Amino acid sequence: MAQDVREQVSAEEWELRVNLAAAYRLVALYGWDDLVFTHISARVPGPEEHFLINPYGFMFEEITASSLVKIDLQGRKVMDSPHPVNPAGFTIHSAIHAARHDIQCVMHTHSLNGVAVSAQKEGVLPISQQSLFVLSSLAYHSYEGVALNEDEKPRLVADLGDKVFYMLRNHGLLTLGNTIADAFLQMYIFEAACMIQVRAQSGGGELIPIAQPILDGIQKQVQMVTRGLGGALAWPGLLRKLDRVNPGYGD
Repeated sequence: MAQDVREQVSAEEWELRVNLAAAYRLVALYGWDDLVFTHISARVPGPEEHFLINPYGFMFEEITASSLVKIDLQGRKVMDSPHPVNPAGFTIHSAIHAARHDIQCVMHTHSLNGVAVSAQKEGVLPISQQSLFVLSSLAYHSYEGVALNEDEKPRLVADLGDKVFYMLRNHGLLTLGNTIADAFLQMYIFEAACMIQVRAQSGGGELIPIAQPILDGIQKQVQMVTRGLGGALAWPGLLRKLDRVNPGYGD
């Protein structure tokens, strides 16, 4: 199966498939998955509006490069695959991909920490270094029910704007990346900020907010610290870790 798919796609698309399959398995490894629900989508190189997404019904730790399904903006298969897809689950992704041609990957999770903070009126609090990275480019979208309504798309896009961290109220977390590595790194930071916040709140003591002058200068600091971090440093190490604990994503 893997060889058949590999022969049908470009070398660039195959590399994208391998990295996306790895991202799915890493999400499972870090415990952010929600059985077979939520998605990570990636734009396929080329002029077509084609995307890769998970085969519906697969656990995230099972996904391989060859099992990923290629679809269009309407969630329809554009390459033969024995695996089903969940077009309804692509609603949020398709809206963002259609509006944000500057990004390659959209990652969405229903992690317990992320949903917990998304249900808090104040959202992400400036109480940790991780939260500062998130707050430097964070948008919010109010809950409108299960994301099946096409009418919600314009509001999803308008609320997102040019941000890369997106908190879906009462729902979960979403990150955008120029690469799959960037989207994953941003989700790691987003999840960490939420986990720290929930744990800090559970202690019952008064929280210490980070000073406003630091908040005001965080965007410039983030650009200096995180430039190229996902692809150049964190991602190869994450793949080495995955090769040790759950190999086979490149099949």
